[in-house]
Amino acid sequence: MGRTSGYDARIRPNFKGPPVNVTCNIFINSFGSITETTMDYRLNVFLRQQWNDPRLAYKEYPDDSLDLDPSMLDSIWKPDLFFANEKGANFHEVTTDNKLLRIFQNGNVLYSIRLTLTLSCPMDLKNFPMDSQTCTMQLESFGYTMNDLIFEWLDVGAVQVADDLMLPQFVLKEEKGLGYCTKHYNTGKFTCIEVKFYLERQMGYYLIQMYIPSLLTVILSWVSFWINMDAAPARVGLGITTVLTMTTQSSGSRASLPKVSYVKAIDIWMAVCLLFVFAALLEYAAVNFVSRQHKEFFRLRRKLKEQQCQRTQGSGDSKVKGINMSGNIAAHGNVAQQCSVCAQEEELAQQGLFFHSYGIALGTGNAPEMDATPVFADLPPGLGFYDIRRRFVDRAKRIDTISRAVFPMSFLMFNVLYWLTYKVLRHEDVLATL
Repeated sequence: MGRTSGYDARIRPNFKGPPVNVTCNIFINSFGSITETTMDYRLNVFLRQQWNDPRLAYKEYPDDSLDLDPSMLDSIWKPDLFFANEKGANFHEVTTDNKLLRIFQNGNVLYSIRLTLTLSCPMDLKNFPMDSQTCTMQLESFGYTMNDLIFEWLDVGAVQVADDLMLPQFVLKEEKGLGYCTKHYNTGKFTCIEVKFYLERQMGYYLIQMYIPSLLTVILSWVSFWINMDAAPARVGLGITTVLTMTTQSSGSRASLPKVSYVKAIDIWMAVCLLFVFAALLEYAAVNFVSRQHKEFFRLRRKLKEQQCQRTQGSGDSKVKGINMSGNIAAHGNVAQQCSVCAQEEELAQQGLFFHSYGIALGTGNAPEMDATPVFADLPPGLGFYDIRRRFVDRAKRIDTISRAVFPMSFLMFNVLYWLTYKVLRHEDVLATL
């Protein structure tokens, strides 16, 4: 074949006639890494193209077909096929060029080549890591319009997969979506065929590395509800440790993912787990605050008694001095003292509203004895310091008791809602769209 035979590799078969029909099929030798950060996948394929070139028909040889050296490929016409969604590709030359050229008696040509491709695969990660992805491979003509060249899939076995093919995180479904993706450019209409690979992620890795550790961290934060409220270092240390652990796990879950603007399923899980451990830490702050309110109460009561004593002493002195003072000065002093007393009483009344929410009221009686003047409006008289302290401590313990039931039940309800949404409802919606 060459100039002596009249064959010109620069001219397509059936020149100025009907377009050349090229039948394609691929054999997937390996389906490599699927990367979420760059949204691409890598695979090794045998690309096979068949077309008819009447100029290559022969009758001189009895064999039905001739297997030629790959170097002969430069001497014949070949389709200008390329992968439209390719990000990188390379040929294989070990130990020789991995190419096959076979010519049949009727002029049919079989051209097979081994390629390693990196193809783009836009992913929707809203359900990550319980998502299913659809990755495509598009085969397109670069220079020939549909008036000259048409690609089509082989009728039987257009896409074949190696029997021992296994993916580390995904399951490649058996059904493949074969179709056409004809491209319209301002230079013309170009033939294009595509195949869709349906991939379903297996979440075993994420269950072991993310979900179970974060679940145990949340349960660990509930241990503080059974620790004595007086053991502040133990409860605070446990709370801070669980919060920092959840923060680290949340950051690690996002390290291998792209910076997308929408919320993923793993983001919701980590955020809620972090919220629970942080709420457990705040719960002890509330318990500690309530258990120490008896000290604040007695401080305010002591302040109230001192002010009552000052008013009593001031009223006695004013009676003695009032005889020698003019009427205007005495009136002015009485008004100033009354305003001062009213302001102090208003301040104490406002502070006493806080204790009223705990069932405690500040008394304003004039008796000097603690037990003689009841300071709790809703308690029987005669309660001493330890009885009052016990009342506040019991309220603090009640918070711990309630938390022991509320936190697990709330987290259980969240788990039911979370797994029902992502494993059942959204999974069915994804399958319906495939």
